[in-house]
This record gives sequence, structure tokens and C-alpha cells, in this order.
Amino acid sequence: MTAPSWISAFLDLPAASFAPATRFWSEVTGYRLSEPRGEHREFATLVPPKGDDYLRVQRVQDGPGGLHLDLHVADPRAAAEAAKDLGAGEVADHGYVVMRSPGGFPFCFVTQLAGSRPEPLVQDDGTASIIDQVCLDMPAAAYDEECAFWAAVTGQEHVDVASPEFSRLVRPDGHPLQFLLQRLDEPSGRVRGHLDLAADDRAGEVRRHVLLGARLEAEHSRWTVLSDPAGAPYCITGRSPRSGFLDR
Repeated sequence: MTAPSWISAFLDLPAASFAPATRFWSEVTGYRLSEPRGEHREFATLVPPKGDDYLRVQRVQDGPGGLHLDLHVADPRAAAEAAKDLGAGEVADHGYVVMRSPGGFPFCFVTQLAGSRPEPLVQDDGTASIIDQVCLDMPAAAYDEECAFWAAVTGQEHVDVASPEFSRLVRPDGHPLQFLLQRLDEPSGRVRGHLDLAADDRAGEVRRHVLLGARLEAEHSRWTVLSDPAGAPYCITGRSPRSGFLDR
């Protein structure tokens, strides 16, 4: 399996809340929203001031929306065949190939190449933040298979962290997103995902998001759970926006 050269995240947003949710994520990141594209003008990109894009939005007509990933490869068809050998299922081939992981998480193989990670957003007071992590939320029965699958399909090493409910993949230098893998208390079900921000002033970043339209859901020792204007959950963590780790 050839490792992807870049990984980007797609926020799949319900039509009813697409406008306020895309405005929210543009303000949170400091990234400009591109002109819409697609047959129904359903796709757009969050364009950073410097570096290559890695966050995109899609308006969905049915269902609650969610999150999916794009894995950027030279040959999507060959990558899809290799991923099926690892347990993935193919949904559709549009030139880009729509897939699902063994536990049901959606992703695509695409051809667009990129390679320059954007810098964190710095506020007037000098504090910084960036969306830098996708957390895959895995029911217990799917955890081991999903961890092995994502390590193989990305070519990234799977390592443990301090907490028994989490592990992660080792992000290659220059990539915009790292993988956190969470074992849920749920015994079974479909694998889901959410985005995490790293912020060197977590409390201040939470206040900023709430003012922009987020809803505070729960506070934990190292992360805060919020939901965006479309109701999608995400987290703000106390990790370094530059290294991605707990530096303090």
C-alpha cells in the first residue's frame, strides 16, 4: 500500500445549517471560504493564507452530516484495490474512489497533491490554535481492526499513549492532520470521527468559539467538547499548536 502524500478532512454539513456552519469554521480557522464547486455547488474549500488547504466542506441534503477524509494518492484506483485487501469496502468510483473502512468510516482516495502545512492562527494576544487532529471514535468491537487498518492504509506507525482508551498514528513531517484513535465504551456500532484543535490557551479558545456560535458540551482535564452550528461535535485540546503534543 502506497502511503498518501497528504490527508484532508471534509466536514459534511446538513443543508439547513450549511451557511452558518461554513461561516463558523472560516472564522475559527482564519481561512477564506473558496467559491463553491460541484454539480450542485455543494463543495467548498477553507483556504489558508499560507500553505496548502486540508479542510473542506460539503453540503449534504439528507441526514445529519458528519466527517470524512480524503487520502491523496497518485493512483486512486490502485489504492482502492489495496485498501479492499485490508478490509475496506468500495462505495463508488467517480475518478476519485469513495470507500468505507472495515468499521464503516467514510473516506475517499483522491489525486490532488499538496505538501505545505499551514501555520497556526495567532490572535492579537499572541495565543495560537490550529485544527491538527482527526479523532476516530471506535466502538470496542471494532477498535483493534480499525487501528490496524488505518496504520496500514496510511503507512503510519501505530503507538500507544498514556491513556488506555487512546492510541495514535505517528504523523509524517509536514502533514496537516494526525490521527488519534479512541476506544469508546460502546460495544458495537459504526466508527465515527471528529476534529480536534490544538490551542496554547484552551480556556480563551473555548470562549472565542462560543462567541462565534459554538455550544459548550463538556469539560475534561485536557480537552473541551463543543458542537458547531450544525450540531457536529469537536474538541479543543491543550496541546501545542506547533508540535501537536502536550508540551507543558
